[in-house]
Amino acid sequence: MKAIQVSEYGDSDQLEVIDADVPEPGAGEVRIEVEAAGINFADIMQRRGVYPGGPDEGYVPGMEAAGTIDATGDGVDLEEGDRVVAMLNTGGYAEYATANAQMLFPIPEEMSFAEAAGFPVQFLTAHSCLFEWGDLEEGESVLIQAAAGGVGTAAVQLASNAGAEVFGTASTQEKLDLAAELGCDHPINYTETDFRETVDEETDGAGVDLVLESVGDDVFERSLDAMTHFGRMVTYGVASGVPGEIENRRLLFENKTIKGFHLGQASVHDPSTVMKAVPELTQGLTDGDLEVVLGESFALEDAATAHQYIEDRKSAGKVVLTS
Repeated sequence: MKAIQVSEYGDSDQLEVIDADVPEPGAGEVRIEVEAAGINFADIMQRRGVYPGGPDEGYVPGMEAAGTIDATGDGVDLEEGDRVVAMLNTGGYAEYATANAQMLFPIPEEMSFAEAAGFPVQFLTAHSCLFEWGDLEEGESVLIQAAAGGVGTAAVQLASNAGAEVFGTASTQEKLDLAAELGCDHPINYTETDFRETVDEETDGAGVDLVLESVGDDVFERSLDAMTHFGRMVTYGVASGVPGEIENRRLLFENKTIKGFHLGQASVHDPSTVMKAVPELTQGLTDGDLEVVLGESFALEDAATAHQYIEDRKSAGKVVLTS
């Protein structure tokens, strides 16, 4: 089968097309004939070799794969031909992938494989950060960094549907328009405007109740500046490659809270909290109250181009690979 391999850590050109053996499902697993694989920024960090606990060199990347069940292992009560999307540790950038049957989600008939590949990581991350970790309530305000990205577009919809006042940052007018269409009340072009100034103006200097932060570096600290007294932040990424830092005395005197969220680790240590949102999210997607916002699609063999497209900040919505 055709697969993509990271032979050595490095730039996007380290993604190589290889011929690999078709994997066999073990007990409690299924094999999926992959139609679409989601790309996450965590894939890029793993490829660079800067992802804590990431895979060793010589691996097939990919944390999301959508397709049909092709074979089942012992103890699996699922049918071949079922349309599913899976959360994986690695292995999604391939024509076939094996997955833990406990980490599968059925794909609604009206949803394409590409849309399904943009569902698990994005929406479970967004929902967890907003509600389970962020405790967002109706009438509160939230600042979403990278509001036009995969997680950002999901978070904007969920926060807006929950009755929150939504601030969101993006780098182009096209991305700002997308965020606004999804329910962002205050789209902010961070290349032209200091998001802190917009937050101050719109909240009379009070700041927002919650921040979803995924960039790190100075954006992390400036996001803390944009929070109200007793405000909360959930940090779930380091897209800049430079982790944010903060002194504990600042949290002490400003009564602010910072929580970290990592979907993979949360799914291992507290799966019930993460997964309890699945029925609600699936119903929202089925009813049309939520949508997976697709960006560009690339052929599997063009994975390197797709990664570079995201790194160049050209992407809006979810970028996927198709077999």
